[in-house]
Amino acid sequence: MSMKAIQVTFDEKLLRQLDADAEVKRDGRSVVLRRAAYAYLRRKHRAAIAEAYRRGYGQKGAPELAGWSDEGAWPEP
Repeated sequence: MSMKAIQVTFDEKLLRQLDADAEVKRDGRSVVLRRAAYAYLRRKHRAAIAEAYRRGYGQKGAPELAGWSDEGAWPEP
């Protein structure tokens, strides 16, 4: 995987809190911020799928699918 350096601005308090975190100390800022970006994108993707489901089935949902929402897993983007 190719990496590209970017510049990100944080206020000093947030940067101190980030740098004090054990995971950041162990793995480094870049790794932790990449993980956070991936998690953000996964949440957005899942929210978009849920919104499409709500639009498609309305507030009532799909009665034939009741109880199955916790059984499946969405593939990672």
